[in-house]
Amino acid sequence: MGGARDAGWVAAGLVLGAGACYCIYRLTRGPRRGGRKLRPSRSAEDLTDSSYDEVLNAEQLGKLLYLLESTDDPIIVEKALVTLGNNAAFSTNQAIIRELGGIPIIGNKINSLNHSIKEKALNALNNLSVNVENQVKVKVYVRQVCEDVFADPLNSAVQLAGLRLLTNMTVTNDYQHLLSSYITGLLHLSLIGNGSTKVQVLKLLVNLSENPAMTDGLLRAQVDSTFLSLFDGQIANEILLRALTLFQNINNCLREGCPAGQPPFDKGSLFSLLYGEDCAQKVRALVCHHDVAVKEKALAIMPKF
Repeated sequence: MGGARDAGWVAAGLVLGAGACYCIYRLTRGPRRGGRKLRPSRSAEDLTDSSYDEVLNAEQLGKLLYLLESTDDPIIVEKALVTLGNNAAFSTNQAIIRELGGIPIIGNKINSLNHSIKEKALNALNNLSVNVENQVKVKVYVRQVCEDVFADPLNSAVQLAGLRLLTNMTVTNDYQHLLSSYITGLLHLSLIGNGSTKVQVLKLLVNLSENPAMTDGLLRAQVDSTFLSLFDGQIANEILLRALTLFQNINNCLREGCPAGQPPFDKGSLFSLLYGEDCAQKVRALVCHHDVAVKEKALAIMPKF
């Protein structure tokens, strides 16, 4: 999670801010960063309706966090979360929000029964989780987010927001173990979800597959045979490439563990599916795929058969 990734989040924050100017609010008296003066602060409702064209400073973020914590107005709560989420796309503010005690304040909002508020809270936590130090505090929400992902409406914005947060939290190996008991559910979700959901679930599974400590749990997970449809040559490349990457990563990890020929895995497990003849036929067919990247990954996997 280096500078390039931070820069990507900064760009995302700028785009969001430009596209939704109502998300930034005038929060306090005092000078702007250019020496100009802010208009006097007004009521909380006025603050959420007024636009502000710069990144918030520590004092302003503190006022916004206090507003978020002290109001029950769903409109103000949602707009405050959007503003915090946009500002959390900037690396400096990721640290400031943590130091102001903002992560638990935002995290509390994922309990909201209002799906729009919950989605905005997850988005804010997602941006905050780019910071490694913030992940220490965000990790307490991982299991709840896992549970909610399976309970939320299929393919909904709130479900995708939860999956994005889990994906960020599994970029490193530190907290992947928290998802061990949810792998079967994630594999199932990759089958029943639409294209966007499939891609996001596969991103998450690919993260897990890079860690040898997670290989056994992945291979033991029960999965329907329709999982092999993710290896069809006609499926969208963004799905197919991630499915192949998942398989390739598992192969790489197996080199460090038990031999693939005699594993203690049950019938119906991901192992029995990936290393069965049906999958072998699909991978062989992909060697002739029109996309070079797909072809290369298929060729890399072929020796395992």
